[in-house]
Amino acid sequence: MKNLVVLTGAGISAESGLKTFRDANGLWEGHDVMSVASPEGFRANPELVLEFYNQRRRQLLEVKPNSAHFALATLEKQYKVSIITQNVDDLHERAGSSDVIHLHGELLKSRNIIDDTSEFECKTDIKLGDLCPNGHQLRPHIVWFGEAVPMIETAMEICEQADLLLIIGTSMQVYPASGLIHYAPPNTPIYFIDPKPSIQPTKNLNIISKTATEGMKIFMELLG
Repeated sequence: MKNLVVLTGAGISAESGLKTFRDANGLWEGHDVMSVASPEGFRANPELVLEFYNQRRRQLLEVKPNSAHFALATLEKQYKVSIITQNVDDLHERAGSSDVIHLHGELLKSRNIIDDTSEFECKTDIKLGDLCPNGHQLRPHIVWFGEAVPMIETAMEICEQADLLLIIGTSMQVYPASGLIHYAPPNTPIYFIDPKPSIQPTKNLNIISKTATEGMKIFMELLG
């Protein structure tokens, strides 16, 4: 069974009704990025940061996977599908995908502020004073700016095994995720689904200038 490696970003979740974090002016839901997505921001105003992610979590629990998520799940019948996502939602899992790597953490998990490997299921708000069993403050299980991306080496190894690479809903401009495309073996067929693609086609790079849901329909047809 061939390895299909899929890199996904905010564009696939947007069609489920999830807002993409970053606006055109660089703000995240009206906030400066560093004030809600950095350790420094959390130290300066933990209540603001916790509430920012509480709102994202509440929104996530109200939306559902879309046809692009479901299409990826059905491909497990034909391929060994590995999804590497920059998204912090669980829509891939809810659609039925069984192998999902979250580069930037998961909104439905928390961890304590001391140990970044501590993980707890979290479907409710996190408030100041909410502690883990060891007595440490809880925070979202999200990789903030300036923090290590613990799954990036695993993602690189997966990309090195790709027989086919599919990129959906990500500009591939954010480091270190942007470098993953270069870990695919030479001449690996690459398909890039994005309504406004930021890269140029090459002999093995095929661009599908559509949204995630429309692009997946075309991709499925190309696979036959």
